[in-house]
Amino acid sequence: MSRILRTADEIRQWAEARGGQPAWSELPSGTRSQITLRIVFDQYLLNSGESQEQDRPGGLDLVAWDEWIAELKNQKLVLQVGDRVEGVLDNDFEFVPA
Repeated sequence: MSRILRTADEIRQWAEARGGQPAWSELPSGTRSQITLRIVFDQYLLNSGESQEQDRPGGLDLVAWDEWIAELKNQKLVLQVGDRVEGVLDNDFEFVPA
């Protein structure tokens, strides 16, 4: 079973409770770029590789929550996460249409 997080506060609280930070990558797509949203977690940041700059783990740009949420709304997406399990902080999620 899963639940949908729609509000900025819900999404931010869920991610930050798990050490998550907002990030995105911009990929060229024709005459403009396509933004791919991500939430990166502490372990991913630590293992991002020595060749990456500190603010671009794995080629991603760390961004402010306000920018990230605005882009989430622009793409008409929400976050689907697993149900709450007592004592477990599962960080699995997926983006689904709003």
